[in-house]
Amino acid sequence: MAELERSEAVGTGPGTLRVAEIFASIQGEGTRAGLPTAFVRVSGCALRCRWCDTAWAFEGGEVMEVDEVAEAVLATGLSHVCLTGGEPLLQPALPRLAHRLAVLEGLDVVVETGGDRDISVLPPPVARVLDVKLPGSGMMDRMDWANLGRLRPGDEVKMVIADRRDFEEARRILREELAGFRGEVLFAPVHGELDPAELADWILADRLPVRLQLQLHKVIWPGRERGV
Repeated sequence: MAELERSEAVGTGPGTLRVAEIFASIQGEGTRAGLPTAFVRVSGCALRCRWCDTAWAFEGGEVMEVDEVAEAVLATGLSHVCLTGGEPLLQPALPRLAHRLAVLEGLDVVVETGGDRDISVLPPPVARVLDVKLPGSGMMDRMDWANLGRLRPGDEVKMVIADRRDFEEARRILREELAGFRGEVLFAPVHGELDPAELADWILADRLPVRLQLQLHKVIWPGRERGV
């Protein structure tokens, strides 16, 4: 727990962000998969999901002014932006950056969040990709379940599935807590653990209205951890 508390402390002030990397790549997840996208990956996370593939971003990073980060994003010349981590919503200045890029600059902005922080702090034009934790993550008890009631039609819900138990819990959440949600729901197999074909069979057998998600960037650049 002490490790998690230290990670929660990496958030900076209202005008700065601790940034792990800024880069241009192909979006590998969600409904925007395949689109050239500018990524801002911030440092720090209060969760320790068993299957996390960006643990290197838990600590460190460079402190940057919000406007400095925004200018770096604009310099990429890309109209799609993904704010990710780590956990973006640990940093108080993240909503300000999202507002600058989405509202003032008119870019298409998504924020990928682990679900343990209040997503309502983000301005309306920003799409929230909410990662709902399942038993296999080891972090289900850390979820802020009130976030399911804060979702908007333009948001997305992602559930990363390790095994049949995870699938059955995801199916329950889909049919109960997310029954009124009008955005996209994505089921993603844990990379290298659950055969995507098996997950596809389960989705088809139950006729679930979800999108099967594979991590496109891991197909394009296998083995790379940064800049993808």
